[in-house]
Amino acid sequence: MSAPKASAISLPGDPPGGRRAAAVWGIGVAVYFVAVIFRTSLGVAGLDAADRFDINASALSTFSILQLLVYAGMQIPVGLMVDRLGTKKVLTFGIVLFTVGQLGFALSPSYETALASRALLGCGDAMTFISVLRLGSRWFPARRVPLIGQVAALFGVAGNLVSTLVIARMLHGVGWTATFAGSSAAGLVVLILVWLFLKDHPEGHEPPPAHHAGSGFVRKQIAESWREPGTRFGMWVHFTTQFPAMMFLLLWGMPFLIEAQGLSRETAGGLLTLVVLSNMVVGLVYGQVIARHHTARVPLALGTVGATALLWAAVVAYPGDRAPMWLLVSLCVVLGSCGPGSMIGFDFARPANPPRRQGTASGIVNIGGFTASMVTLLAVGLLLDATGGNYRIAFSSVFVLEALGVAQILRLRKRTVRRERERLVASRVEAVHVPV
Repeated sequence: MSAPKASAISLPGDPPGGRRAAAVWGIGVAVYFVAVIFRTSLGVAGLDAADRFDINASALSTFSILQLLVYAGMQIPVGLMVDRLGTKKVLTFGIVLFTVGQLGFALSPSYETALASRALLGCGDAMTFISVLRLGSRWFPARRVPLIGQVAALFGVAGNLVSTLVIARMLHGVGWTATFAGSSAAGLVVLILVWLFLKDHPEGHEPPPAHHAGSGFVRKQIAESWREPGTRFGMWVHFTTQFPAMMFLLLWGMPFLIEAQGLSRETAGGLLTLVVLSNMVVGLVYGQVIARHHTARVPLALGTVGATALLWAAVVAYPGDRAPMWLLVSLCVVLGSCGPGSMIGFDFARPANPPRRQGTASGIVNIGGFTASMVTLLAVGLLLDATGGNYRIAFSSVFVLEALGVAQILRLRKRTVRRERERLVASRVEAVHVPV
């Protein structure tokens, strides 16, 4: 008899899932949806922000860099908080922070106060996705978690779509203050939902009690999570796959398409929307494939990186001043695979760590892509200022980080696969000895 696939194994004590799980998890996803709207709203307001605060490209990139710096820096602390305090408390705190940050950004009279508001928003945003991943693993069977994670990311992409379609139109309809202040009301809605209806886990599936010994607990959680090859491998997968689309959507895509490619604001917005729509489709495909065939994870991740590098190079190196529309469309379609590709990183860290370390391990993985995005946002801004707005040179910085990430993925691949096989054998032995 052939061995069962890893994705098909139901572990002892698995949550049952069902409608109740979907409803509770849906509340967490709604929080993430709102957080992504707030996070990406600057991506369609970059030129407006430059005019409003009278700043250059480097200063404009500082908005997103600071937001991502706070986000990345908070990932391990947030993971520890989720492991220790539970999802509901962390999500509640995060909602308060990102709502205040969005409102403060709307009312900021100066560049400095606007920066502080984006930092506050980044801090709250950092508390959402890890919490949603933890919520999914607590409410759904393990075999469904890869798909659940991709669907959660899909709703985040939908939040990006709202920014691209709705926030952009509101900015030019009702103005800066009304747009950002009005959108902050969504934070109050999800805060009420979380407070009234969200639960950390279904009844009868409480996690085993953990011993929290102050700083000793923190060091142990981080050290044990990092020691697992799957955690480090997942971080580098996330690092290498996510940042090209993040940089493009979060800040530099709209200026590049308008200033370097000569497109109208409406056409540029349509291409950004295409990235988001492609992300949604690819996310569903990746989730289904990985849920059925865990061996597809590495090929999908490396394929995503290769396709992105190929199309990015074609656009950057295209002869003449402007790339043809068909090539820009192709780039945007491929960039849509970056988000789903980055989610594969969590599918390596999750089976490598026990439930008590899921939040910490997810935080380590999530640092990867956001660190790469932050570095690229800064590099592009500095290179644009240094070269007088040469996007060919500025956008070439993407290849440096992709090469670094691929080298680390190849280095850790065999060790990670070997460790997973060892854990799979151990889980089968445990399942055989579970009393019935």
